[in-house]
Amino acid sequence: MRAAGPHFDILVVEDEALLVMDLEAMLEDEGHRLVGEAMSLSEVESLSLDAPPDIAFVDIQLADNSSGLDVCRLIKDRWPSTAVVFLTANPKMIPEDFLGAHGVIPKPFSRSGLLSAMRFIQQGISDPPPRQDRPQSFIPAPAIDRAWARG
Repeated sequence: MRAAGPHFDILVVEDEALLVMDLEAMLEDEGHRLVGEAMSLSEVESLSLDAPPDIAFVDIQLADNSSGLDVCRLIKDRWPSTAVVFLTANPKMIPEDFLGAHGVIPKPFSRSGLLSAMRFIQQGISDPPPRQDRPQSFIPAPAIDRAWARG
């Protein structure tokens, strides 16, 4: 069964190969497309994509001692329209302003938690504010929380 609404091109920046495979399967089951994957900042720097990804899921601690915070800065510089969502077991490492990212999905997460967060993000990007209540599996950045607040 495919998700209703638009489908997104997604970049995954994560150094756990099994998690990348799980993410890809979950997101593709919902009709989204994985357009790139990287395990470190240097791999993101060397990516050559035909178009900016709609969403980038980024872990904080990456291979080669690189940081997802630096990856977020690179993505926001290279592809300003890309929504960055951190996937991390260390959400307290994210600065208060989230570096312009949309939010965080804390690890560990369940399939239903990830997909619920994805639907919320999908609605917020496509036709804000999201129609559903914010799932517990997604912590929005303060700026996104204000922008997507329902009246």
